[in-house]
Amino acid sequence: MGLTADQLRSGLDTIATAEPRLAAALTRAGYPEPRIRSRGWQTMLRTIVGQQVSVAAAASMWRKLEGELGETFTPDALLARDFDALRACGLSRQKQSYARSLCELVSSGALTFDALPADDEAAIAELTRIKGIGRWSAEIYLLFAEGRPDIWPAGDLAVQAGLHRILGLDARPSEKDTRRLAEAWRPHRGAAAIFTWHCYNNPAL
Repeated sequence: MGLTADQLRSGLDTIATAEPRLAAALTRAGYPEPRIRSRGWQTMLRTIVGQQVSVAAAASMWRKLEGELGETFTPDALLARDFDALRACGLSRQKQSYARSLCELVSSGALTFDALPADDEAAIAELTRIKGIGRWSAEIYLLFAEGRPDIWPAGDLAVQAGLHRILGLDARPSEKDTRRLAEAWRPHRGAAAIFTWHCYNNPAL
C-alpha cells in the first residue's frame, strides 16, 4: 500500500521545517490525500492496460479481461489466451506484448512483486525489465503500491509544474533541476511528490 495520511503529514512537516516556501504552500493548500494501490503484478498489468488510453477505456478493457479470465486470474491464464481473445478485450498488439512480458516474468519466478529489492534503484531496475515499463511507471508503482518514502519521479511533468508553483520558480524546472531541488528533502521525497500533484492547478496557490 502507499504512504498513509500520517506518513504524508510527518514527511511534509519535516520538509517544511527547512523549506519555508513549502511550509507556506502547505498552509494554503493543506495536506494531500493518500494515493494507494494494491501491491502485486495485477496493479502493474493495470498500468499497462491504461497506457495511452482514457480512464474509461482502461476500465472497460479491465472489465472485459476479468470477464474472459475471471476476477482473480493468474498470469498463466492470460498467457494461455491467444491474440484474438485478448484483442476482443481491447488489448492492442503492443499491449499484449507488454502484458505477456509481465506475465512471463511473474510466472517463471524471474520477477517477484512480494520480494522486490529494498534499494529503490535496484527495484526500479527489476520492474523496468518488463517490456513497456519505463522508469516513471516503476516509480509510480513503488510509491503508490509499496509506499516507499523517498521515491521522487522527477520526470513527471505534473511534479515539475507543482514544484514550480510551490517554490515560486520563474519557469517549470527541467527533470535535472527537479531532481536537484529536492535533494535536501531526502528521505521524504515521496510525500513531496504527492504534495506536488496536490498543488498542481490548485486554486489555493
